[in-house]
Amino acid sequence: MLKQIEISGFKSFAKKTTLSFDTPITAIVGPNGSGKSNVVESIRFVLGEQSMKSLRGKGGSDLIWKGSKLLPAGSKARVAITFDNADRKFAFSSSAGASADLSFDEIMLAREVTATGSDYYINGTGVRLKDINELLGSVNIGASGHHIISQGEADRLLTASSKDRRGMIEDALGLKVYQIRIRDSERKLEKTTANLKEVQALRRELAPHLSFLGKQVEKIQKTEELRKEFGELFNQYAALESGSIVFANGQLDAEEKKIRTELASIPEMQASERDSKHDQSRNNAFAELRSAEEYQSKLSHEREDLSRAIGRIEGKLDALSVVHETKSVTSVPAESVQSICTDIISAIDSAAASDSLSDVRSTLSSMRHKVSAFTESLSGQQEEFVDQSQVRKGIEEERSALEARLTEIDTAIVSARGAVAAVREKLSVIERNLREEERNAYAGAARRATLEGMVRECALRRENIERRKFVFAEAMREAQALLGTVIISRKEDAPQADTPESSAEREALYRRVERIKIKLEDAGAASGSEVIKEFEDTKTRDEFLAKEIVDIDESMASLRELIHELRDTIERSFKEGIEKINEQFSEFFKLMFGGGNAFLSIIVEHRRPKDEEEESEEGESLPFEHGIEINVSLPHKKVRDLQMLSGGERSLISIALLFAMSQVNPPPFLVLDETDAALDEANSRKYGDMLSHLSKHSKLIVVTHNRETMSRAQVLYGVTMGIEGASKLLSIKFDEAVQIAK
Repeated sequence: MLKQIEISGFKSFAKKTTLSFDTPITAIVGPNGSGKSNVVESIRFVLGEQSMKSLRGKGGSDLIWKGSKLLPAGSKARVAITFDNADRKFAFSSSAGASADLSFDEIMLAREVTATGSDYYINGTGVRLKDINELLGSVNIGASGHHIISQGEADRLLTASSKDRRGMIEDALGLKVYQIRIRDSERKLEKTTANLKEVQALRRELAPHLSFLGKQVEKIQKTEELRKEFGELFNQYAALESGSIVFANGQLDAEEKKIRTELASIPEMQASERDSKHDQSRNNAFAELRSAEEYQSKLSHEREDLSRAIGRIEGKLDALSVVHETKSVTSVPAESVQSICTDIISAIDSAAASDSLSDVRSTLSSMRHKVSAFTESLSGQQEEFVDQSQVRKGIEEERSALEARLTEIDTAIVSARGAVAAVREKLSVIERNLREEERNAYAGAARRATLEGMVRECALRRENIERRKFVFAEAMREAQALLGTVIISRKEDAPQADTPESSAEREALYRRVERIKIKLEDAGAASGSEVIKEFEDTKTRDEFLAKEIVDIDESMASLRELIHELRDTIERSFKEGIEKINEQFSEFFKLMFGGGNAFLSIIVEHRRPKDEEEESEEGESLPFEHGIEINVSLPHKKVRDLQMLSGGERSLISIALLFAMSQVNPPPFLVLDETDAALDEANSRKYGDMLSHLSKHSKLIVVTHNRETMSRAQVLYGVTMGIEGASKLLSIKFDEAVQIAK
């Protein structure tokens, strides 16, 4: 309930003035221009009225005491209003759900205005206008509305549009607090939407850079993977290559040492010395062989002569065996015999000198023809018969002597042949030794040449090893540049013998290492830590923005849900309130007019959007809006249009509707500023009866000139204008006045 109002420096109230409201109905009276309406405006002012037009001013300075001849001008205007909060009806909670402790027996609201602006206070603590409205909304009052009806605004409900009328009724029903929360939520939603667009714009701006950095980081990561793979493969390759080089170098050293040792063991004999030594031995052997062969030839010739002689003797014996006894012998010329003998001897010598069997046969065949021809020539000569026994005996003796000599010669020939064979064997040994020495010399030279070739091959192999060492050192240096000190820290690898498998594995590893090295060189050897750091920072920023978008979306969804719930609450409460208002409105209307009927109806009108593309918070168009229409049916009249009613009828209807509205959610007080000015005496009594009824639920502050209305008040404040030019206040209680009068 309202307890009191303190006015200081506000308009015509230059000095501090206090009005207490301890009774249900308080009347404020006074002549025109004394400042009665300033009391009503002070209530509007302290409750947060922002319209200077409603306060009959142009700015805050118009509300401050301007001064007079006797009183100086004020520097500020201050109004404080005190409410009884014993029943703890006042409550405060922000749209965000935050609540404040208001467990005070009294709640005092104050507002000060200076040339620079206004300040608001709750129990002496500076607050915002929003907090004032939030607090007053909890008890169904505000800066302007149904609980303050000023002079000339009694029929405002009748002349207002259906939409504005709905707003007044919502204010009377205590729905203003929801409207405030809806407006706050909508403003927050607008700001949140703007923030969302800003964050989305930031994220869109960030996306290309983040994508670029992501590709760079992916490239760097792939490069790191390649570098890691390169390190592993290179270590394997390095172990195989280093071990192979060490083994090959050690093996080559051992082979070269062995070759040089063998090469040093091969003597270098000059060919001239070797030839001179063997020529002397061979010449001696040839001389000895010639001597032995000459002796053998001499014996052979002698034997041949003996053989021919023996042959001649055997021929004679054969001839004697054919003719046993002849009286005479055939006389043969000595020249013929000598000729054939010479021929036979020559043939025998030729056959003996020849080693060919065919030549010997040819010679024998020739001798046979010659002998045959000689014997045929003797067949025609005269035979001479001689004594055969004597001739045979002499011939046989001659043959025995020749055979003995032949035996001696054969023995000598055998000895000569042995000597020749021995000399030949000696010469053969000399030749064989010579050939052996030559073979050994040639073999040694060939071996030396082979060993020298092997030495040159070892040199080539060493060059190859040195080249491999150089290539491996270069590979190590390049690997160090790509991998850092990881390669430097490697220990010397153990020697490893090359096998076809290990060589193939090493070559395959080398090719893979070279391919990866080329890729690493193309990608660059830098670690990319700065790029990764920038990517992480940008990614963190993007994730933060994404989280902000999610939070903003959730906040927007929460705000939309809150707005939807508040609108549902307003709509539901509004419909329920209309039903209650209609009940009270019908009763008050019948009381004022002695019958008839009146009610409020909800109408749906086409919305007039400010922008053709205007949409609701949910993104759906709002083509309709709800308004309130007043329907009346006066007794004994068929007029239903409010514009056709008289001023008094309009006042009664508006008063009945205002009183009906106040009964649904009774506010702590009602201010009526000369709302009964147009009433006659009969209607004034009805108006007074309604005041008495309303005072049971709310305290009434009535500014009036009507005596009937004054008679219904328990306290009367009189406002006068003194000689100082400022408003003064006088008060009287009717109960005390009656006691004094009696």
